[in-house]
Amino acid sequence: MSTHSNHPFHLVNYSPWPLTSAMSAMISMTGFIMWFHHYQMNIMTLGMIVMLLSMYQWWRDISREGTFQGYHTLKTHQGLKYGMILFIVSEVFFFISFFWAFFHNNLTPSIELGSIWPPQSIYAFNPFQIPLLNTIILLTSGISVTWAHHSILQNNLSQSFQSLTITVLLGIYFSSLQAYEYLEAPFSIADSIYGSTFFIATGFHGLHVLIGTIFLFICLIRLNKNHFSNLHHFGFEAAAWYWHFVDVVWLFLYIFLYWWSS
Repeated sequence: MSTHSNHPFHLVNYSPWPLTSAMSAMISMTGFIMWFHHYQMNIMTLGMIVMLLSMYQWWRDISREGTFQGYHTLKTHQGLKYGMILFIVSEVFFFISFFWAFFHNNLTPSIELGSIWPPQSIYAFNPFQIPLLNTIILLTSGISVTWAHHSILQNNLSQSFQSLTITVLLGIYFSSLQAYEYLEAPFSIADSIYGSTFFIATGFHGLHVLIGTIFLFICLIRLNKNHFSNLHHFGFEAAAWYWHFVDVVWLFLYIFLYWWSS
């Protein structure tokens, strides 16, 4: 395909990755059903492997297009920014649904729960132990990722690498503490609507932290390969936006699900 065009937009080349990604999603979903009902993980494992390979190669191609081939013009950058903003807005409404379920049951607990919240015989987490530490960790990681962004804007790649490394390590630390908290939890997801809303909301947030950590880790690798400059670094900027979104959601989770609910 010719690299010359009479417009500032990026018309992508033919790619097999959307097809393989769709197929892997269907295989993975079929595998999850097989796992739930027949305890067989072979199909699910196959689907996840194909999905990971498709993700890696698709993102590799996008990085090449934006970094080496010069396809990401100013108009393309603007479209990518709008796309990321709309994606984060959709994630906001995703979490609003969990908070809606929580507040509906928290403010008007049903008679089956004893008309109290938390329900009787459920012992909530102490908000001033691991949850408070995780809050400090995420707030600190928000500071370090902002430091990395400003360092990139100043073309100080050594400082940006250091601060981004700190952010990735803090993300891993947060996930490790949350996994430990889940293992030591005095209740489970099956313990009434309290357990369901708690583990669904905090669990999906934990999944977003893992995704954000991977996002930032890939940016760290690209930063080490000099893919970013003070004028061309939207890949990192999108990861930073996502990380700040994760931080804000955690603040709401900590205030309402840990502190106020206890």
